[in-house]
Amino acid sequence: MHSAISFLEGRNSLGMGSWHLGQGRRSPNEEKAALLTGLQLGLNVIDTAEMYGDGLSEELIGDVLRDLPPSRLRPFLVSKVLPMHASRKGVMRAFEASAHRLGVDCIDLYLLHWRGNTPLAETVAAFEELKAQGRIRHWGVSNFDTDDMQELWQVPGGRNCVVNQVLYNVFSRGIEYDLLPWCLKNGVTVMAYCPLGHGELVEQSLLAEIGDRHDVSASVVALAWILRSGRVLAIPESGSEDHIRDNARALQLKLGPEELALIDAASPPSRFKQPLDML
Repeated sequence: MHSAISFLEGRNSLGMGSWHLGQGRRSPNEEKAALLTGLQLGLNVIDTAEMYGDGLSEELIGDVLRDLPPSRLRPFLVSKVLPMHASRKGVMRAFEASAHRLGVDCIDLYLLHWRGNTPLAETVAAFEELKAQGRIRHWGVSNFDTDDMQELWQVPGGRNCVVNQVLYNVFSRGIEYDLLPWCLKNGVTVMAYCPLGHGELVEQSLLAEIGDRHDVSASVVALAWILRSGRVLAIPESGSEDHIRDNARALQLKLGPEELALIDAASPPSRFKQPLDML
């Protein structure tokens, strides 16, 4: 399923998250093999952040990138700067550190991880400076609610934001009330983190029943649901080859109207404003 998201340049809208990579859950070789498997299966977006393992995730991804053959399509890299580093000087320093750990000169998409005390105008100006220098191709934000996005839209250069990365899954649908429609209307792609929740989704009987119809797992159904519009990018965790292979099956699954209606009945879209879910 190729994405309708223009800045991905034909890449799939299912990527790989790296929140726990490089931190001892599995061996580095297992985690590198999982990422390589994902790339081979067409999961060509890799999401990371300076916060993940205090840079260890970026370092492991950098090792994988260095081992890729020159002829291979380069993955689309996403990283994030902490709000405590969101001043102009802090952004520049954090970016250089992330780029060094990843072993790249340019990061495709650079996000503000969540809002802090630095004025948005200062952070946006720093992002725009990095973009003008060719050090990043695009920038965005994470964990911004509708009022945050509206404020960002009033900042000089703020409308150049291309992504808002937020928590979104079958059983956390609060963004559908106003944030997701606002983002779609204004050309901002929603990137869904924790698209499988905390593991509870795989036990959900309805998703398992739908999965049985297609000979796939409940997790694949949950990811296919996220991807149904072609305008939302999902980044499930990528720690093991088995999980990666399972996740990739979501690219081939199209849920029918009856199945989508069953999911809506089990987990209805929000009918009122809710606080933004965050991790």
